[in-house]
Amino acid sequence: MSVARSPGDLRSQGPDGATIDRASPADLVMLAIDTGPVPEQLGALLLLDNGSDLDPDAMLRVIADRATTIPRLRQRLVWPPAGCGRPVWIDDPGYHADHHVRRLRCPAPGDEQALLDVLTRIVTTPLPFTSPLWTAVLVTGLADGAAALIFVLHHVLADGIGGLAVLARLVDQPHRPAESLTNNFPAPAPSWAMLVADARGERRAALSSLGRTILGLRTSLSGAGGWHAPAAAPCSLIARTGPGRRLAVARADLGALRKAAHRQNGTVNDALLAAVAGALGALLQRRGERVGTLRVTVPVAARKAPTGAVLGNEVVPLVVGLPTGGDPRARIERISAIVRAARGQLTGPSLVVLLGPVFQAIAGLRLYRTYLNHQRRFHTLVSNVKGPKAKVSIGGVPVRELIGVSVAESGNVAVNFLALSYAGSLMVTIVAEPDLVPDLEELASLLQAELDALTN
Repeated sequence: MSVARSPGDLRSQGPDGATIDRASPADLVMLAIDTGPVPEQLGALLLLDNGSDLDPDAMLRVIADRATTIPRLRQRLVWPPAGCGRPVWIDDPGYHADHHVRRLRCPAPGDEQALLDVLTRIVTTPLPFTSPLWTAVLVTGLADGAAALIFVLHHVLADGIGGLAVLARLVDQPHRPAESLTNNFPAPAPSWAMLVADARGERRAALSSLGRTILGLRTSLSGAGGWHAPAAAPCSLIARTGPGRRLAVARADLGALRKAAHRQNGTVNDALLAAVAGALGALLQRRGERVGTLRVTVPVAARKAPTGAVLGNEVVPLVVGLPTGGDPRARIERISAIVRAARGQLTGPSLVVLLGPVFQAIAGLRLYRTYLNHQRRFHTLVSNVKGPKAKVSIGGVPVRELIGVSVAESGNVAVNFLALSYAGSLMVTIVAEPDLVPDLEELASLLQAELDALTN
């Protein structure tokens, strides 16, 4: 049996109209490392305007109807029999959007920390693989009379950029098409014979590209620090993490931060890294520790922004050593040069993607989790995702703030950061293991002070 496949496409179609839509090697990496008590999941908190009349049932209906039009949100990931290749996405015959949306009331006092605690609880609750991997929760009862919408999906479904593509399909649009399932739902699942033929074709393609894969290893290793990367200095930021997580948020005016960065020949991301490095350096100093250089992993997008129809994961980790001391503005210029030099070496895909089958076998034996628990390559991880430039609304209710969060089994990394821009603001979410970072509020204050020093 032959299958049609366009170059670079993970989907193929057989003569009976059934389509094979496989998880990519990068998606499988997300599955392989999802072995700890904290699931590999992403979340977004949309703080809704408190000046609007909100009908909770109507809002949940809007979310359910619009989510139904996004193919991946009505599909399950299925593992085929041995010899049939990677897992495939298929339409869930039992899909019902109402099973994925719900509402709850925020516990007293209904302030920002109470809402962040609700977000933490929802995003760290594993989504079942027996159904599409997403959920939406409308949170009411906030102290100022507002409400918030929390949207969570598994990392195998999308990375941060893909998550924003999903969000773009959920918010109000000027010319939105009719919201309904297509007539061919559920689409026919691929047959065993079709999967076998497709898997054979993939193996032949992998063998033919083996030379290019080997050539790509050196550049991927360079971006990740190389085989002999400098070790991260020992400190309290590197310690075995438990299952708990706690969140805090710092804010910055995006335009002012961009101006400050440009004056130092840097970017917004350079300014963010400078602020994080300064805040962590100050926190360690207050703990009686001195670390002059922080080793930081910075995920770099390796593709154009996806659509709601084509999601998945495609990022390359960049590991850089960042200075913690000095004037914050001067630190931007130093960091900008460091990041530019590192990115200049980053021309290939992620190492774990190039070595996908090997990496998956290592992860399957739980060796990757052992590595995470003992790694000494980096102190923290800082992600920066560009969100909507203008304010959006959902179901006619304006979105006041947009906060992102990513949780995962972090091994021995006590704290990480996710920045998300929205309508002229930059929201930086700090994700910390509470036993290792009992001074989270202090860290948030230090980060806020660093951002204020750059923008004022």
